[in-house]
Amino acid sequence: MGNVLFIDTSSNNKKIIVGLRLEHKKTFSVENDATILKSQILLILIDRLLSEHNLGINDINEVKVNLGPGSFTGLRVGIAVANTLGFALKIPINGKKLGELMEPLYNN
Repeated sequence: MGNVLFIDTSSNNKKIIVGLRLEHKKTFSVENDATILKSQILLILIDRLLSEHNLGINDINEVKVNLGPGSFTGLRVGIAVANTLGFALKIPINGKKLGELMEPLYNN
């Protein structure tokens, strides 16, 4: 099981939500309104949430990311960060096998 990082940047109102489910099933989250610099704010939120629980990025065992539908830029940011973490840490994203990239579902 392990520690699971949740990323949701799909909101059309520019809200970023980052969650963390710890091994013992307790869940925490942080959110922020971001009209610009969404990718930088997302990384800061991930770092803050991990630090609050005395964890480092290598303590994450899986990433779950909202694939949409949602805003074009927001989805690209969240999914790009999730794919990068999955690749770098060699961990699954959304329960898929290692190395399988996630793709966004955009609004029509």
